[in-house]
Amino acid sequence: MLRMTQNLYTHQDTNIRRTWALMTGVFVLLIGLGWLFSRVYGDVTFLYVFASVSVVGNVFAYWYSDKVALAVSGARPVAREENVRLYRIVENLCITAGLPLPRLFVMSGSQINAFATGRDAHHAAIAVTEGALDRLDDNELAGVLAHELSHIGNRDILVSTIVVVLAGMIAMLSDMFLRVSTWGGRSRDDERGGNAVLFAVAIVAALLAPLAATLIQLAVSRKREFLADASGALLTRYPDGLASALEKISLDEAPLRAAHTATAHLFIASPLKGRQAGSWVARLFMTHPPVEERISILRGMR
Repeated sequence: MLRMTQNLYTHQDTNIRRTWALMTGVFVLLIGLGWLFSRVYGDVTFLYVFASVSVVGNVFAYWYSDKVALAVSGARPVAREENVRLYRIVENLCITAGLPLPRLFVMSGSQINAFATGRDAHHAAIAVTEGALDRLDDNELAGVLAHELSHIGNRDILVSTIVVVLAGMIAMLSDMFLRVSTWGGRSRDDERGGNAVLFAVAIVAALLAPLAATLIQLAVSRKREFLADASGALLTRYPDGLASALEKISLDEAPLRAAHTATAHLFIASPLKGRQAGSWVARLFMTHPPVEERISILRGMR
């Protein structure tokens, strides 16, 4: 138990450092791409645009990425009188965890899923699907909600939510450059062949930028799910509740209409039912560890 507690505090500190490292890394990456594209076109405007978008994007991501994640997922706020059961379970868990009550949202759809978002415990939100509310018993729902509250307590939510905005920003700017290059806006030096190599490098960089955005999403370590499972089980003192919920999730083939690759890593389990291939490449880019492995670990906590 002591070792687990120490790991939780270490993980909290690590996530704070990871958040700043991620924002700094994206800033440097975009400045570098802006400089490269400016050299290719002989126009410093690219550098100014990329620098401005990077600064504004980082600020926006820190303050508003939770709102983006909730909006993209089609989550709507739910009042206490609409779902007393949900509020009661979350309130009891928050008292045990020593956390303030997060804002609660519901997503349409019969799929069993949930996610947490926000920049800190005082500005956090939890969204659950209608399927989770309808198809999970109280112990299972408490396990899922404890998992999400653990993400809040472990300070996973900031880095996880910021990734949604920053990854999209990189992909957008990359697409902008590729469109401009297609329209033939190259500089006179390029036409003379003087910048041919640099232009080729810029094209490769623009093509690889979306991959970099995906890797940024994967930088949100899968270990955070194992840790949230363990700390959630400690919070409820009933690991079988979450294990049973994950079993239902693993058998659930219901689609989630608002599921997106940009926000898939936020959920307790991937919401992209039926959209993920079973190849080794797909497994390499999985945002979540195998459900079977998570269930096995939880069963071993009895």
